[in-house]
Amino acid sequence: GDTIFGRILRGEIPCEAVYSDGLCLAFRDVAPQAPVHVLVIPRQPIARLADAGDEDQALLGHLMLVAAKVARQEGLEDFRLVVNSGAAAGQTVFHLHVHVLGGRPLAWPPG
Repeated sequence: GDTIFGRILRGEIPCEAVYSDGLCLAFRDVAPQAPVHVLVIPRQPIARLADAGDEDQALLGHLMLVAAKVARQEGLEDFRLVVNSGAAAGQTVFHLHVHVLGGRPLAWPPG
């Protein structure tokens, strides 16, 4: 089914984009958990990481590289990437996304 991220990709819901290319879009989270909280989403709808296949390898690598690029662009030397896969892991939007978090010390374990 369609998600809020699909609607953002189609331009039906505005976002504060910080990066865009033919494979993905990065935008600020509307409920940030850190001073910098950006989501990187693929344009291709994959519900969750567990649903990705071998054919998605290049796309998944691209998402990681874009996440690092966005972190540098946001002035972060240290940052955390989070991918929740499934409801029990905290995923609330079932369109694969990478959280880029930083701008304050981040504790471990996170949950």
